[in-house]
Amino acid sequence: MLALAGGLPALIVALVLLWAYPHRASLRLTLTLALVAIWAGCALALRGRVITSLHTLSNMLAALREGDYSVRARGARSGGPLSLAYQEVNTLADKLRQQRLDAIEAMGLLRRVMEAIDVAVFAFDDRGRLKLINRGGEMLLALPPERALDLTAAELRLGDALAGETPRLVELALPGQAGRLELRRGTYRWDGRPHQLVVLTDLTRALREEERLAFQRLTRVLSHEINNSLAPIKSIAGSLRAAQERAGVAPSGSQGHADLMEGLGVIEARAETLGRFISAYARLTRLPRPSPRALDMGALLKRVASLETRLSVTVADGPAVTLHADPDQLEALLINLVRNAADASLETGGGVEVSACVDPDWLTMRIEDQGPGLADTSNLFVPFFTTKPGGTGIGLALCRQIAEGHGGTVMLANREGAPGCVATVRLPLRGAGG
Repeated sequence: MLALAGGLPALIVALVLLWAYPHRASLRLTLTLALVAIWAGCALALRGRVITSLHTLSNMLAALREGDYSVRARGARSGGPLSLAYQEVNTLADKLRQQRLDAIEAMGLLRRVMEAIDVAVFAFDDRGRLKLINRGGEMLLALPPERALDLTAAELRLGDALAGETPRLVELALPGQAGRLELRRGTYRWDGRPHQLVVLTDLTRALREEERLAFQRLTRVLSHEINNSLAPIKSIAGSLRAAQERAGVAPSGSQGHADLMEGLGVIEARAETLGRFISAYARLTRLPRPSPRALDMGALLKRVASLETRLSVTVADGPAVTLHADPDQLEALLINLVRNAADASLETGGGVEVSACVDPDWLTMRIEDQGPGLADTSNLFVPFFTTKPGGTGIGLALCRQIAEGHGGTVMLANREGAPGCVATVRLPLRGAGG
């Protein structure tokens, strides 16, 4: 309308001049129609140019709002106001595109850092629902992220982590681990809403590693000195006992001879027992690092079950899983757990069942027995603590060390609703290093 109004005065003057002079009627009419057509055409052309430019800018802004930064404006006369507007919008698109790339790269770095750190990280929104979890958190909850996200802290047994002082030590019983953890909590904002970041650190693993290294150094010294003493003691005791047996029993000293033989036997037996103790300790502290390779876990479970001949071990059907792990160490771990389960089941005449299941990131193996169960679980993984006659007490400690060397865990607990115990082994499908 403004374009039409702008040309209207000139049109009126032209028509007045045209009709003020005597001309043929047909000429006047033709010129009048021509002037009106030129006036309307120029107004429509001006309207079309303005609307096209506005549509171009509108479409570019809509593309930027939708996150499409590939659209660019072209066609404006260089140096004109419209060209300057197009240049500003194009510059804005380039800047937003670079900012999005920076954000994507920063988020990728953050995810890599969260996966690499040996702590459990959780992020909860203002309603207490889980919005972010790293691999350590998945391992602690024994849940894949697709099942854990959007659950409340109470449903995840982490309700106490969102309240109270921080940092502090907390006692938590979670599916992936039970024990004392260090809790740290902070706040941040996302999409304008407050969130809480919860970090749980398992200090026991680092302490166990330091303890293992200290015991390793101590064992080197003690085993050298003790073995140097035990070898001649055992050898001399055996030689004296053999010499007495060849000489026979003196008629006047039969009781003394018997006491001597008994004492020499005790010395020899205790020297041998102490030697086994030192060897077991050395084995625990000198466990080599895993040498991973492709391993068919279904075949391994069946092979381990077949090695137990005292009772029948049932292997439940499960998915075909190939794990990148050390086969020798995993076989030793499973053999020890199956043997313990068989020992417990033999006391009650029960059986043993081995099963396995997978989620997107973890392999979980369960060894269930029908024995009397566990009376006390606090000392199960303490080296040399055993309830078995003649046991060394290093089996479970060695199992935990093997599992942690592969980035996994071992847990023992009484079965729910049934007698017996269940040993749970969780190993990452991607290997200890991710």
